[in-house]
Amino acid sequence: MKLTSTGFADGGRIPPEYAFCIPDAATHARLGANRNPPLAWSDVPAGTKSLVLICHDRDVPSKPDDVNQEGRTIPATAARVDFFHWLLIDLPPQPASIAAGEFSDGVTARGKSGPAAPRGARQGSNDYTAWFANDKDMAGEYYGYDGPCPPWNDAIEHHYVFTLHALDIARLPLEGTFTGAQVHEAIRGHVLAQARLTGIYALNPALDAAKAAR
Repeated sequence: MKLTSTGFADGGRIPPEYAFCIPDAATHARLGANRNPPLAWSDVPAGTKSLVLICHDRDVPSKPDDVNQEGRTIPATAARVDFFHWLLIDLPPQPASIAAGEFSDGVTARGKSGPAAPRGARQGSNDYTAWFANDKDMAGEYYGYDGPCPPWNDAIEHHYVFTLHALDIARLPLEGTFTGAQVHEAIRGHVLAQARLTGIYALNPALDAAKAAR
């Protein structure tokens, strides 16, 4: 099975169009267009009854102490954890593509509605729910896709992994709001095949400057 995008190549940089935050010279970062990227899949195995799409950032610092703090840099050696950006389940295998902006087009303060989604699919609660929990202007349940917004003072680029799972069941046994951990548990024993697509994104201008100097 293959997963591709016309928006970016595997291992390539994710365009700002698909990000929750984009660089800003005055404030380091500001809200972006936050559109889900276009995706397409092929070679889905026979017997596939539904698809599950998961997007996670594998490079999020495990401790928030230095995140977006003036005069500080998050070192490359900092411990990292997963941060879920999109949980899409019960997706029909056909049509074999998702259009740009089909599931997310803009930032919604307090989160987009869910879990019901287009095509009869369902979307889980992404990790911006916990990130904004103590923000009076943004706190809420964040369903569906919300794109990259890595710390603007991180010493490394972040890797966003889109993983498509082909399942032998049409509906996952999950009800109400669900998380990334719950999706991983629910698909266990039902995966016929999977495919990955990884994009890179950063808000730290020092990383671009370092590349240009090489």
